[in-house]
Amino acid sequence: MIRVLATVFALLCTVAANAAPTLPAGLDPQHTLVLDTTEGRIIIKLRNDIAPHHAQRMEQLARDGFYNNVPFHRVIAGFMAQTGDGQNGNGTGGSKYPNLKAEFSNVPYVRGTVGMARTNDPNSANSQFFIMFADGAFLNGKYTVVGEVVQGMDVVDKLHKGEPPANPDRIVRAQVAADMK
Repeated sequence: MIRVLATVFALLCTVAANAAPTLPAGLDPQHTLVLDTTEGRIIIKLRNDIAPHHAQRMEQLARDGFYNNVPFHRVIAGFMAQTGDGQNGNGTGGSKYPNLKAEFSNVPYVRGTVGMARTNDPNSANSQFFIMFADGAFLNGKYTVVGEVVQGMDVVDKLHKGEPPANPDRIVRAQVAADMK
């Protein structure tokens, strides 16, 4: 009897874990990225209105499974947490797709802003992105704003710090909300 109850409980937990997320009001599931990390869930509203090519790239990479099991390889307290290197996992790689032209906007870098990482070339963003822990006005107009965390900043705050962290947290699974069942 205990085995039967344990099995039923395990099945219910699996169904609940794989269920579509309840999104905050007003989000378009087609442009919402759900990151299940080793610390919990982060929900990002992608800003396809100001950075359509960057948002589309992140959606494509999530659908490709590129972001799955990718570490947060650079996490600086009071600044930002960077991830998205599904090629090398250390901040030196990109995806199989070509680099993107900058889509700079007037949207400021504040806590929760998601920006695209790049080299010194403004047109070199590819797959890596970062989430701001705090305001970073010095980035305004210099890096493409691609989204904002709408749920899960408490999760971002828990990420292990370091460049790289000794025991980096990971994106276990990244999905476009519309694709989740």
